[in-house]
Amino acid sequence: MSRSRNDEIATLLEEFADLLDAKRVEYKPRSYRRAAENVREYPQPIEELAAEGQDAVEEIQGVGDAISSKIVEYFETGEIEELEALREDLPVDMRELTSVEGVGPKTVGDLYEALGITTLDELEEAARASEIQEVKGYGAKTEENILENIPFARESQERELLGDARPLADSVLDFLDSVDAVERADVAGSIRRWKETIGDVDVLVASDAGESVVDAFTDWPGADSVIEAGTGKASVRADGIRVDLRVVVPAEFGSALQYFTGSKEHNVHLRNVAIERDLKMNEYGVFDVSDVEDTSDQRAGRRVGGETEAEMYAALDLPLISPELREDTGEIEAAADDELPDLLEPNAIRGDLHTHTDWSDGDNTIAEMVAGAAERGYEYHVVSDHATGPGMVGGVGLDDDELREQIDAVADVAAGADIEVLHGVEANVDAEGGISVADDLLDQLDVVVASPHSALGQDRETATERLVRAIEHPSVDVLGHPTGRLIHTRPGLELDYERVAEAAVEHGTALEVNANPHRLDLNDAGVRAAVEAGATIAVDTDAHSPATLDYMRYGVHTARRGWAEETDVLNTRGVEGLRAFLH
Repeated sequence: MSRSRNDEIATLLEEFADLLDAKRVEYKPRSYRRAAENVREYPQPIEELAAEGQDAVEEIQGVGDAISSKIVEYFETGEIEELEALREDLPVDMRELTSVEGVGPKTVGDLYEALGITTLDELEEAARASEIQEVKGYGAKTEENILENIPFARESQERELLGDARPLADSVLDFLDSVDAVERADVAGSIRRWKETIGDVDVLVASDAGESVVDAFTDWPGADSVIEAGTGKASVRADGIRVDLRVVVPAEFGSALQYFTGSKEHNVHLRNVAIERDLKMNEYGVFDVSDVEDTSDQRAGRRVGGETEAEMYAALDLPLISPELREDTGEIEAAADDELPDLLEPNAIRGDLHTHTDWSDGDNTIAEMVAGAAERGYEYHVVSDHATGPGMVGGVGLDDDELREQIDAVADVAAGADIEVLHGVEANVDAEGGISVADDLLDQLDVVVASPHSALGQDRETATERLVRAIEHPSVDVLGHPTGRLIHTRPGLELDYERVAEAAVEHGTALEVNANPHRLDLNDAGVRAAVEAGATIAVDTDAHSPATLDYMRYGVHTARRGWAEETDVLNTRGVEGLRAFLH
């Protein structure tokens, strides 16, 4: 069943929070954001709860009387009166403006009040005219930073996060699987290769009844609008994302899937391999053209493969190459030499080493997070709340005394848990590579994740040496989200991945692939460098609620894009293997 309306309501609540924030309303924005997160993650369609009334909507954690009444109002009337009033009072493109690093909802509100800025273009124009520095509370440095970060923000508007697009893709595939005329369906393009950002969602269907499939697709309940529709192709918009459908005959599904999955560079290389063998490779199949004079017809020659992807590669004497590897970075040569990696599988993960609870900025108790891990079949779970230190604002992190108190709290939960529960911390790496927790306390914890949260504008050499010093600390087990980036929000540290990986090998420290789709840090290039150096990877979710433990799949596929095998990953080991690494 499609859950797109959960996302729709969550987005509205997030907008509500931003507008309240912009007007400097206290407390309410956090409540709206928490409600938005829980609505988005709720397993039941929100419209079903709304139809039952406010009491049913209030079953969702963090959704009280005020918010539930607005949700019911939206389904009954098509709008939320209070939200419409806020929009009228503050007619800004909040998403576009806040995509600029350093520009939050409060800044948007200030600049609208002082300068009438509503769009990214107006923001840039004001910055270039030196008008922002004249606003009370803002100076020349702030204005300079805004101007520097606008190009990055513009680029971020062009692509969607994998974590936003993939659930939508899963939803449309579930819908198409229920359509009688559909024989097979899969996604293609960059989303199938699990790239961190995607342009749109490409969906491929095998069917002999293209028009019937198109008719069903354009009636998909998750679609907000139909962009275009033909006999075998259609495009809709859902949750602000374009979804493109292409229908092919079943006999050509494999070749079309291989072709439209890409990447372009991978396909060009494969076609050159085919040409050397008197073969032609395209979206319709692989054809032997050794006896064909005119090869302009795309289906000219004797077809030797195309019903499945495996046939396409087998025609070139190659094993099937996993979609995540198809970037023309050596995978075709490795396939020819029978040296493709045996990639990490999602079910190989046995626990999560980086999670948060309501002791810091998480939404749930220690016991609730542990129960969530147990439900996912994990053997162990690590509680690693934020410590205080550079980059922690608003009282989020625990000081050393609070961490000591938490030792007993974790032990109490562990005593009654069905899985192994370890106590850790996410300590902060300061600008010089120091760790923000006392050494004697670090020695008492099972797992120490050390992450940079501040001073993310350092040059490559300084940033690399900073992280190397953190890696060298004898108590640090995992270097968390090493660059500190937030995709579409801030670029993070530029690093010499090879140098960082070498230090990790030397000092027995794991390098994290943070699976939060806003981070995916290490990225695929960082993973590849780590794997080639022989470093250990930890794939963690940085979860702040049980539902976000499901981010793990984004980390696993990022690790796969970096050629990681099960033996490269720390948390594929059982608890004894994990403890052996830690000690």
